[in-house]
Amino acid sequence: MTIQFTTPSNSSFVSTSGVGLAARDEWTPLYSDIDLSLDREDGIYWCYLQPQSRPSVTPELLRDVTSMQTMLRSRLAQTPDAQLPFKYFVVASRTPGIFNLGGDLRLFADAVRKGQKLLLQAYAHACVDIVWNNVISYDSPVVTMALVQGDALGGGFETALSCNVIVAERSARFGLPEVLFNLFPGMGAYSLIARRIGAVEAERMILSGKIYTAEELHRIGLVDVLAEDGQGEAALRAYAARQSRSHNAMQAVFRTRNRVSAITREELRDVVNIWVDAAMRLTPSDLKKMERLAAAQDRRCRINRADDNAALIAAE
Repeated sequence: MTIQFTTPSNSSFVSTSGVGLAARDEWTPLYSDIDLSLDREDGIYWCYLQPQSRPSVTPELLRDVTSMQTMLRSRLAQTPDAQLPFKYFVVASRTPGIFNLGGDLRLFADAVRKGQKLLLQAYAHACVDIVWNNVISYDSPVVTMALVQGDALGGGFETALSCNVIVAERSARFGLPEVLFNLFPGMGAYSLIARRIGAVEAERMILSGKIYTAEELHRIGLVDVLAEDGQGEAALRAYAARQSRSHNAMQAVFRTRNRVSAITREELRDVVNIWVDAAMRLTPSDLKKMERLAAAQDRRCRINRADDNAALIAAE
């Protein structure tokens, strides 16, 4: 099995007329597994996750996000700060009730059984490179935000944690279930949680496998804005509007956070290598538990699709 994460062959640029969310230009190429839109009026760049197979960190999703980030870093570097068309980069999800369920567990199990250590390492390095770009705000004066409406588990939780600000609806759930199959979340969770609330709490969360509510994480400082169900986007827009006059100060504070409590790309990759070594030591019993969790996720996705189809039929 080979995996390519940097090939943008599935994207295309579309020139359209119009303004606001309906307009597509060089900032918003088309992809299959993410949906991009640029709201110039509110200064928000939206990146919606929409994996076509399952709402996890699939190789296809990695490929599209990697391509998008490469494009975005290039355009941001070429554009003077005063001319940037947005101040906020937001990652959200098009899947109802699910932000992202985390790593591709079937890929993991198959790679471990076949001894494909390099494949796991390539996958994990691609994941932490994405995390790193969110952490450093693309080396630009933008604020990265996550809008979580539904479950953010494993790598999905790590994606949200990599952003400067997390907005979550009250029914959203967060967790790191890797300990259930004798592994740990290796794509940034420890570094990101420890920086916000301390290493002891990071280890407690990682080793418990507990599922947390948005309200619980808001109470301990991991969720920044708690919104009522169905009001997440409105809450995010209101937050951005409130901070508009102090945006320069806010992004500078987040840059200072990254300097004072620095998370380096090397640190993330070193932890990834620990994760790969640990994954390669998983037993057949551990892999069966991993696959049972993957099967449970697949069943949930089928139920979601059935519910969506029923709603469409009812609306016709």
